[in-house]
Amino acid sequence: MVSAAQVAERADTYGVLPLLTLDEFLDGDEPEVPPAPDRQEARRPPVARLATAARDLERRPEVAWVRVQLHSETLTSGTLVGAAIAVCTTAPETEVERWIDGWEAGAPVAGLIDTYAELPSVPPGARIWSVVRD
Repeated sequence: MVSAAQVAERADTYGVLPLLTLDEFLDGDEPEVPPAPDRQEARRPPVARLATAARDLERRPEVAWVRVQLHSETLTSGTLVGAAIAVCTTAPETEVERWIDGWEAGAPVAGLIDTYAELPSVPPGARIWSVVRD
């Protein structure tokens, strides 16, 4: 797991944050602040269960990569704060919706929710979907 300070070092001069791998964001423990920290009071599945589900997605043959999109608060809070999960896949939106059923997330959003650095390549025919927890 990387620290917020390491992420700040990787951010560009405009504060554009890198996309993090699941291993960079998680170390087997729940992160201190789960995605969508402003909605922590909402009843949600445990972050550990979501981490397992995201790692399972990474292993699917139609998935090129899965990354964590950080919230800009990461730069000021000193804590990694996730905003969304990015899934790069050739699967259609309906399949992505099926994969995230039970994540307490809205429908997948086409593209990234913000501008990020260290974007992996997107294979031909693949698309990036953002999964934002409600």
